[in-house]
Amino acid sequence: MEVISLFHSLVYTGLLICAFLLDGPQPYTFILGLTHGLIWIGMSITSIVAVHYRVINLRLALAIALLGCVAPFFGSIEFLRQSHQRRLAAEGALVS
Repeated sequence: MEVISLFHSLVYTGLLICAFLLDGPQPYTFILGLTHGLIWIGMSITSIVAVHYRVINLRLALAIALLGCVAPFFGSIEFLRQSHQRRLAAEGALVS
């Protein structure tokens, strides 16, 4: 999910560039917008299932599902933050 979230952020960045800086050239804006929407729907459904099975926590699922439609960067940042925290915890466990 983390890789897909980062890819989603790249697609959304491309959509913003196409829509606002390049004045919405078609069909690129449509394709990027459709891709963003489909990825967001898929990530939202997957995050709900992942919370149910305790693969991810509720905070991450909310960042993906609620904030991801407006800016998927929140989900990507939360994935990276939690990954960093897990890495630090693992290093701390090795030291102890």
